[in-house]
Amino acid sequence: TEQGARVSKSKGRIEVKQHKETLLSHRLIDVSQVCLFGNVQISTQTIRELFRRDIPVCWFSYGNWFSGIAHGMPSKNVVLRIGQYAQAERGSVEIASEIVAAKIWNSRKMLMRNSRERSEKVVGALLALSKKAVSTKSIESLLGIEGSAARLYFEQFSTMVASDGLPGQAFSFEGRNRRPPLDPVNCLLSLCYSMLAKDCTATLLGVGFDPYLGVFHKPRFGRPALALDLMEEFRPLIAESVVLTVLNNGEVGPKDFVVRSLGVSLTPSGRKSVIAAYERRLSQEITHPKFGYKVSYRRTLEVQARILGAVLKGDLERYEGLKTR
Repeated sequence: TEQGARVSKSKGRIEVKQHKETLLSHRLIDVSQVCLFGNVQISTQTIRELFRRDIPVCWFSYGNWFSGIAHGMPSKNVVLRIGQYAQAERGSVEIASEIVAAKIWNSRKMLMRNSRERSEKVVGALLALSKKAVSTKSIESLLGIEGSAARLYFEQFSTMVASDGLPGQAFSFEGRNRRPPLDPVNCLLSLCYSMLAKDCTATLLGVGFDPYLGVFHKPRFGRPALALDLMEEFRPLIAESVVLTVLNNGEVGPKDFVVRSLGVSLTPSGRKSVIAAYERRLSQEITHPKFGYKVSYRRTLEVQARILGAVLKGDLERYEGLKTR
């Protein structure tokens, strides 16, 4: 939504207005989340109605930083949280290894499908690291494996972008950077990661988890560690896929970025294009590799969270990360 806008409800609909002009209007029954970017106001009546319908409200800074989330009463699934805390006491390297292995596997598949100058050496190394992650017995070793895989992957990331998708020196990409992002590609990655973290946090809260107690990422004040865990295997499949789509299809270009000495940010129109592409990706259906039925990426986030919950409660023996075919 636009900075300075106001969100309110009217006759079963949610509306976004600015200077008395209606910018958006949707039926509440069609809304799954409300995300506010920048200094947007939302009425108390709207928040109360959203909570009644179990619809979370998410706040982002104007620079796309995921600031917080509000929802109704917490989940009644206390048994799940007891299992989560007990697992934290025992250690979770088996679950963490599956998460890291799936992330590396999916990164490798992204390169195999999209790279125009694919390095077979890198593809082979990623496969070996994915297999190595499964058998790793310590979180410290997993961190090293994940870091090595990320370095190899992002060294090849620009080979997945069409040559006309990165016009000019301003679009150069030499690896991952953030806070603030220093180039347009990292600016897009940061926004998509932020939205994915938001969706994973909302999903975990809905299932009944404490999103701050992770199995791979260590607990830290203010860090939704479990949401970061859940999003790992989806980073290539959702966030990075969206970045490649908007660049290669020309949905964003040089005019959609503001380049300053401190970093790069998106214009309002550029942000809208990225959010639209992100929502399209979440709605895309895949065949779940474990269950064999078609499911949207948005629904898959919940499926994976519920598999994790079943493991923590002792209903399943092991967690299986989502690996694309």
